[in-house]
Amino acid sequence: MTELAENAPEALDDALPLGPGSLVWKYFGENRMYLIGPRPAVLQNMLAELGQGVLDHSTFFSDTAERLKRTIPPIFKTVYGSEQDNAGTQVRDFHHNIKGDLPGPDGTPVGRYHALDPETYYWAHATFVEQVIYFADTFVKRLTEAEKEQIFLESKTWYRRYGVSDRPQPATYAEFVQYWDRMLTEVAVPHKSARYGVGYVTKGFPCPKGVNPLVWKAVAKVFDPVAAFLTTGGLPPRARDLLGLPWSERQERNYQRFAAFCRSRPVNWAWDRLPMSVRYSKFAQVGYARG
Repeated sequence: MTELAENAPEALDDALPLGPGSLVWKYFGENRMYLIGPRPAVLQNMLAELGQGVLDHSTFFSDTAERLKRTIPPIFKTVYGSEQDNAGTQVRDFHHNIKGDLPGPDGTPVGRYHALDPETYYWAHATFVEQVIYFADTFVKRLTEAEKEQIFLESKTWYRRYGVSDRPQPATYAEFVQYWDRMLTEVAVPHKSARYGVGYVTKGFPCPKGVNPLVWKAVAKVFDPVAAFLTTGGLPPRARDLLGLPWSERQERNYQRFAAFCRSRPVNWAWDRLPMSVRYSKFAQVGYARG
């Protein structure tokens, strides 16, 4: 059963605003975010209801690039839009007809799913919230508990822009951590959509449309192992285990060394002096220009 929240954008007494001074703005649109790989998309699809919706209704399998081009901009416009002018309800309305049967292990339906069920919709949002925290804490600077709490409280404003019931939304960051841990340990499954999203880790990326196969063959020799390293290293250990992704102690040490290098003062000093057009997505740039 879906629930749409009435007057959700105004219900902000327990939240913090988005804007140029917010940490969500500071980190979500950063182009260094690519360093975490497809973490949020993979984790989203480990909720059976969401993974099945992608399998049944999305072009994710047939044209991944096109699906990302269509999906990502409205989410950025929800974050970097103003309270009065953002794409939140547009994103919500994309999902009205994303529903169907949820199959059991033998293919027999065991229930129904709908993308706008509050628990399903909030999980998708939660992976973005956790993405911001994980990215910043891993590749930019070690966040304090107060900064993590701030990001979470700002994410409440973000979520309410969708106009979906926030009944499943935790009240505090500490409760969000408990929710996150429970979802990974008790609810997450290796759904086909999630397995597809990380299939290139062992198989390599297919040649993108419009790229000469010979050129891609040369590029893939470097691109594939780097992508596999960032993707696998950027997933929680529980997700790696469920998806059967190989990851050794040596790889983990190398990943942590790489992350520490990225967080180092010289790297951040150099990054902060690059033009805004290099550091941030075009959607973040528009938001900051508007103020």
